Amino acid sequence: MRKIKVGLIQQSNTADTRNNLLKLAENIKACADQGAELIVLQELHNSLYFCQTENTDIFDLAEPIPGPSTGFYSELAATNKVVLVTSLFEKRAPGLYHNTAVVFDRDGSMAGKYRKMHIPDDPAYYEKFYFTPGDIGFKPIETSLGKLGILVCWDQWYPEAARLMALKGAEILIYPTAIGWESSDTEDEKSRQLDAWIISQRGHAVANGLPVVSVNRVGHEPDPSKQTNGISFWGNSFVAGPQGELLAQASNTEPENMIVEIDMERSENVRRWWPFLRDRRIDEYGGLTKRFLD
Repeated sequence: MRKIKVGLIQQSNTADTRNNLLKLAENIKACADQGAELIVLQELHNSLYFCQTENTDIFDLAEPIPGPSTGFYSELAATNKVVLVTSLFEKRAPGLYHNTAVVFDRDGSMAGKYRKMHIPDDPAYYEKFYFTPGDIGFKPIETSLGKLGILVCWDQWYPEAARLMALKGAEILIYPTAIGWESSDTEDEKSRQLDAWIISQRGHAVANGLPVVSVNRVGHEPDPSKQTNGISFWGNSFVAGPQGELLAQASNTEPENMIVEIDMERSENVRRWWPFLRDRRIDEYGGLTKRFLD
C-alpha cells in the first residue's frame, strides 16, 4: 500500500516576519521529525494577513520567484527531506503581483507553482487590490510523492477548480487558507460559515474521489484601519479522505501541528465503487463556460 504522512502547520502570526519564519522553520522540522513526508503551510504564512486594508506600502512585502523566500524554503525542504507546499506574495513585475503557492521537492528543487485563480473582494478581504488572478491554470504539480493539486483559499469554494485538477491527474487536493470570523458575526452565523467551509471541501473530496488537505491560519489579527474589529482566523485545518471522511481536524483557537497518514491507493477503490468520472455527461456541460444561463 502506498501511504504518505502529511504534516499540517496551523500557525498564528505576528507583524514580526522574521519571527514567523523562525516558527515555521521549527514547525517544519518538528513535523519532519515525526515522519512527515509532505508538509503544507497556510496561506500567506510569512506575514500577517495584510488584505484587511488597501495600502500600497504593503506591496513592499512581495518578492520575485525565485527570491529570498524561495531560497529559505528550498533549504528547509532539502534539510528536512520533505515535499513542502508554501504560499507567497509574488512580485512578477512592477505593479503586477500574485498570490502564489510554490512547491519544493525533497531535494530542495522547485517542483512548480500555482497562482491563485479566484480572487475575493469582500470587507476585510480586499485581495483584488493586491493580486492579479492566476494565469497558469489548474495544473497539478509533479513531485516525488505524486501529483499535487494545489489550490488556494477562495479557490476552495469552486467545484470547477477541484474537478479540473482531478481531470488533469491530481492525486490529492491541497488548500492553503486564511479564513476567519469578524467579531460582529453571531455565534449561529459563525457556525454556519465554518460548516459551509468544511462541507464544501469535503464535497470536493467526494465528487472527485480524492483526499483533501486544508490548512488554515489561527488567532486574532487586528484591522490596521480600525474600521472593523479584525479577523479571528478559525483554524480547523483538516484532512478528508476520498469519501469525504474526516481523518483529522485541528482546533479553532490554537496553533497546532498535525501528522496524518493518507492511503494514496484508496482513491482507486473509491472511484471504482463510485464511478462519477465514468458517468459524467460531458456532452451536456457546455453551459458551464457561460457566466449565467438566461
